[in-house]
Formats: sequence, structure tokens, C-alpha cells
Amino acid sequence: MRVAVHAFDGITAFHLAIPLLTFGEVGRQGLAEDWSTVVWSSDGGPVRSSDGIEMGGIAGPEAAAEASILVFPSWSTELSEPSPETVELIRTAHARGAEIIGLCLGVFPVAASGILDGRSATTHWAAAAGLEERYPAVDVQADAIYVDHGDVLTSAGTASGLDACLHVVRRRLGSAAATAIARSLVVAPHREGGQAQFIERPLPVRTTGPIGETVTWALENLDLGLSLEELADHARMSPRNFSRLFREVMGTSPARWVLARRLDETCRLLEGTDWSIERIARTCGFASAVTFRQNFVRRYSTTPTSYRRRFATG
Repeated sequence: MRVAVHAFDGITAFHLAIPLLTFGEVGRQGLAEDWSTVVWSSDGGPVRSSDGIEMGGIAGPEAAAEASILVFPSWSTELSEPSPETVELIRTAHARGAEIIGLCLGVFPVAASGILDGRSATTHWAAAAGLEERYPAVDVQADAIYVDHGDVLTSAGTASGLDACLHVVRRRLGSAAATAIARSLVVAPHREGGQAQFIERPLPVRTTGPIGETVTWALENLDLGLSLEELADHARMSPRNFSRLFREVMGTSPARWVLARRLDETCRLLEGTDWSIERIARTCGFASAVTFRQNFVRRYSTTPTSYRRRFATG
């Protein structure tokens, strides 16, 4: 599995580091034997980052032509049109089955190739209107942190690139691998793509106060109902005020957050235990195995049984 990451003059070192660090950890931690990363530029020459760092030893477009995953971690702040050669490279890679990823402003060259026409995508909130205006055939989801179609993935601002890359690891190698990398990078192991971008305030590193206490309690009691009323009662707040504050702090509704955490836990149990589907459903708070399967398929596009066969650790 070769991951080819595009670099250009003026790219920030941080944007470039996100996919290199995340996907590079797969090999460094021995989570898969065939993963490797390579940095390429349009002419194969060295590039200078916006931070003044000159980077050499960079491959040319031929590296991208052979990659299984092609990543555009950013794009020029002027949002210049990609060259015809870059557009054709993206189209050709996509046609042969490579996964195309546009992180932050990196969605612009991906959209220019036409492979997002008629499909949803996201980007940094400040560039969403520009993306919509330039590529009207793309359904811009300005509030999502990433949008994954399986063959094409786009993400919002800088931190969302980490979420998106971890999501790719989770999808390809399983929950345990993504969690191991997240632990090594000291970031949250999973934020769902539909979670809102944090336009006015950042996600706290550690959520405190009544929301933080209730989140901790909910994670320890996923087998309970965890309705809005129960969560609000634990936080000693009215349901209306709790829902408003929860969305401000966590970027999503209580119901969507609870469902996402339930599904996270089912992945862990499917990978690491031989429990029955019914027992996992009950332990994670689903009303029935049927409800669990429906939600699991909706989220992961596979059944719990198929997921277990692919990612079980024992």
C-alpha cells in the first residue's frame, strides 16, 4: 500500500506532516507490512515550505501514478487552478482504483478533476463558499469535518486532516489500528465525519464541567438508554439547555454523539471478543441486534459479521 503525498512550494510543513505522520505510523508500529509513504511534487524537484524549510529527495509524478492512495494535503492559498497534467494524473489514478484524498484546501485540485461532480465534499469553512462558486457541480457540506465516499475523501481544516487520516486507517485496518495510532499521536481516536466544524471555538483538549462529567459517565454506561432527558438529568440541566451547551462543546447533538460512541464500542468488541452479536448489541445499548446491524451497516457499509471476519484480533 503506497501512499503518495503531494508537496508544492509554499505548503505549510504542518499540512504536509499530517498524512505523513499518520500513515507513516502504520509501518513504524508494524500494523501492516505493505504500507509506505512517499512525497512527490509536480516536477520532482525540491520544494520550500511557507515556513522557509527546503525539502529535497522528493519524487516526481511517477510516484503518484503507482500509488494506492493519493493525498493532496493542502493547496496554494491563492487557490490557483491545477495544471492539466495534475488534473489528468488525478483522473487516471481514480480510474485505476486509487483512493483520492483532499485535505483542507487540497479538495480544490480534486474537484478540478471532476471526480467530485454530483457528490458531496467539504473543505475549510473559510474556503467553502469559494469551492461552491468555482465548482457548482460539487455539493459542498461546509459544516462537516470530513466526507468519505470510499474512493474519494475530503476534509475540513487542519485538525480535521488528522481525523480523516485516522478514519482511513480505521476503514482499511480496523479500529484497533486507528486507536493505536491515535494513542501514539495523543489525539482522539475517532470523530465522525458529520460532526460540525468548530468555526467559532476549538474543541477543548479535555472537556470539563457538567458536559465533561456527563460524557465520562455516558461512556461508562453505554448499556443504558442515555436519552436526552437522562443525560440532562445527570448534568443537572434542563434538556433544552443541555442540548444547546452539548452542541457548542462537542460539535454535534447528544443523540448523534451517543450513537457514534456505541458504534465505536461495538467495533472494539467485534475485534477483540468472541461475544455474540446479540450480546454486543445489548452491552452497547442497542434495543435489539436488528437495530444494531442497521446502524452498523449505515455507518460502516458492511455487516458486523463481515467486519469481525476482517479485523478480529484473535
